[in-house]
Amino acid sequence: MTSAPHILDAHIERWPIEGGFAISRGAKTEAVVIVARVSRGNFIGRGECVPYGRYSETPEGTLAAVREFGGRSLDRAALQKLMPPGAARNALDCALWDLEAKETGRRIWDLLGLPAPTPLTTAFTISLGTPQSMAEATAKAAHRPLLKIKLGGDGDVERIRAVRKAAPKSELIVDANEAWTEANLAQHLSACADAGVTMIEQPLRAGQDEALARIKRPVSVCADESVHDLASLKGLRERYDAINIKLDKTGGLTEALAMSEAAQAIGFQIMVGCMVATSLSMAPAMMIAQHARVVDLDGPLLLAKDREHGLRYDGSTVYPPDVSLWG
Repeated sequence: MTSAPHILDAHIERWPIEGGFAISRGAKTEAVVIVARVSRGNFIGRGECVPYGRYSETPEGTLAAVREFGGRSLDRAALQKLMPPGAARNALDCALWDLEAKETGRRIWDLLGLPAPTPLTTAFTISLGTPQSMAEATAKAAHRPLLKIKLGGDGDVERIRAVRKAAPKSELIVDANEAWTEANLAQHLSACADAGVTMIEQPLRAGQDEALARIKRPVSVCADESVHDLASLKGLRERYDAINIKLDKTGGLTEALAMSEAAQAIGFQIMVGCMVATSLSMAPAMMIAQHARVVDLDGPLLLAKDREHGLRYDGSTVYPPDVSLWG
């Protein structure tokens, strides 16, 4: 390769969500994503990211961060040094991987020296609501083997019981999105254990989760907001049993691959998660998901419509991306 790729363009896209989506921090009716395209010669690579307000990211700020590199040549190694982890770097890093795959005529797994990915079972998310509304939504999804239940603090014991009753055969994982407190932690852990929940995501607020190291954890606890990139793994093992790797947090596939390897080496289970987004966001994460205990890549299933050439979903089974989508 004789020249470095250049950013061709980046833009904001808005994708309506089917019926809305709510977690402990609020609700939304659309997925707002940034799509970056990089080019070299006649080849174009694409990457998608989702700015996350929890980390002070905005669509406009993320778009500006990507466009700052417009007309400049760059590669993945330089990108790791020039940009911090986060959504903007994710879009560019994944676009660069896609570009290399297109230029070489090889699939992404061949570039990585990995086996071809296989179809996986993804979780399906039940949005936060009243126990009754969540039970109704759960009943409609009770045929799915793995459900992820969004929780919100007060009333969670009732929510947990209601969704378990509505889906007696599904594996349940729950996501509190930092909504629990040290005072109610034991009660909520007990309710999850009684309901047969197999994993709990981020029960306490990041930076205020020391109690997890002191309490008996009857259910596997997974870090989400408490873990971002490779450097953030330090000190988490006593508090958590698993980590949720999201490419919008790590800043792309490059960091996510290194993070997954390092986390497994110190005994963490791996969960691969996503924001609500199109299949272009999910496709790179499929490479990390191959070694994950829990796969949560249902973002496109929550949209009213996915993008063209999106991932194939057969119920809760998600298939590797076609070359027309990414990689």
